[in-house]
Amino acid sequence: MKIDWKEYQTNGFFDELIDAKGNIRTHGKQLAQFFSSLSAEELVKARAVADLAIKEMGITFTVYNEGNMIDRAWPFDIIPRTIGKKEWQSVETGLKQRVEALNLFIDDLYHDQKIIKDGIFPKGLLEKSVNFRKQCVGINPPNKIWAHICGSDLVRDGNGTMYVLEDNLRVPSGVSYMLENRSVMKRVFPELFEEVSILPVDDYPSQLFDMLAAMSPRPDDKPEVVVLTPGVFNSAYFEHCYLAQEMGCELVEGRDLVVEKDDCVYMRTITGLQRVDVIYRRIDDLFLDPEAFLPESQLGVAGLMRAWSKGNVALVNAPGAGVADDKVVYAYVPEMIKYYLGEEAKIANVPTFKCLDPKECDHVIKNIDKLVVKPANESGGYGLLIGPKSTKQEQEACIAQIKADPRNWVAQPTLDLSTVPTFDDNQPDGRHVDLRPFILSSGKDTQVTTGGLTRVAMVKGSLVVNSSQGGGSKDTWIVDEEAK
Repeated sequence: MKIDWKEYQTNGFFDELIDAKGNIRTHGKQLAQFFSSLSAEELVKARAVADLAIKEMGITFTVYNEGNMIDRAWPFDIIPRTIGKKEWQSVETGLKQRVEALNLFIDDLYHDQKIIKDGIFPKGLLEKSVNFRKQCVGINPPNKIWAHICGSDLVRDGNGTMYVLEDNLRVPSGVSYMLENRSVMKRVFPELFEEVSILPVDDYPSQLFDMLAAMSPRPDDKPEVVVLTPGVFNSAYFEHCYLAQEMGCELVEGRDLVVEKDDCVYMRTITGLQRVDVIYRRIDDLFLDPEAFLPESQLGVAGLMRAWSKGNVALVNAPGAGVADDKVVYAYVPEMIKYYLGEEAKIANVPTFKCLDPKECDHVIKNIDKLVVKPANESGGYGLLIGPKSTKQEQEACIAQIKADPRNWVAQPTLDLSTVPTFDDNQPDGRHVDLRPFILSSGKDTQVTTGGLTRVAMVKGSLVVNSSQGGGSKDTWIVDEEAK
């Protein structure tokens, strides 16, 4: 039995492939036509081929469960998500605007703090920030860029309007899965890439390397770029290996690097010490340098902050960038854009209630069964309360946490997240999604991935898309509707 898109149910949600009248959207017509031409047997076979490709390619992610680390095959759906090129161009412009303002904000906080003196951003919010690093005050990274790589999560509401849900500026992950999703799709449906004009994502590793190289303190020489990983037990270790390999860089751990008396960083090699210019670090701030942060850390490199502060090595993302990777700080990004750039935000935030404000906190507590409540600095869906799907006991526990530390909590309305067709029980069925594009910024040039990592709630009706919470993923196509 073949797919009949007329039988596809949007269930009252904004579906990104089929509109409310049952018509296929322009950017998805070729995709829908192709999938409706396949028999049920061909679709089942395609899914099996995708699963086999993921296994052969070793695409895994790590889940922490009751003290155990479990490697699982990457959950992947074979029906791509399509977005029109025209819409994407406006999204891209909005993301570039956002990352520019965020970098100006971070640099301001570590220098004059004008945004606080002018009453735009609360001083008390900064004082209680767990990600503000006093060790970074007064440091001037190249081109005043702190967040070189940003992963901003986007969602659509019931009207199809795109919003920024949150910004990830510390060590944003997931881009390797975006690239591998495309590789799997090319294996499973190579003919589709001949029929549909899909913008490429394959050039991301070269764009990433060029951005990293541009940060080198020795621009006239061929820079030595390395990827610093915490090691094999990190949940994103697959990505660390993948990106190092794709860029042709060394993958190193803290024990492979040393800071010498000249305050430069060197890599231990079989031929002796070799100077390192740029470190793409995938280690959290507090573990980077036992001299500057946690003395007991064995993951980082003693003296690394000293070398960075003297301009002898570039650290990407810069230590301290996480001060803007905070769900309470997120609520002020539209004000940042207006303050630093004199512009209105081109992509709006999801309306956000800040529990540090007594009136807003009271509203959250009274309406907790209707809201999504989030801790300021958790990730991966941890600590989240989805009000309409929570129990009275869970709500009361969350209220107690809010009252104990109001600064640490925000709440947002429960959006009717958009859906996309997902292959389930041999037929397409709508599932909720978000999208994480990746923005690269060197200060001289800013680039946005054409699409990003689409995360999909594999369980019908669920709003939780994180892989660690049972979500999956699918390839994201930016389609040129005008191409023939």
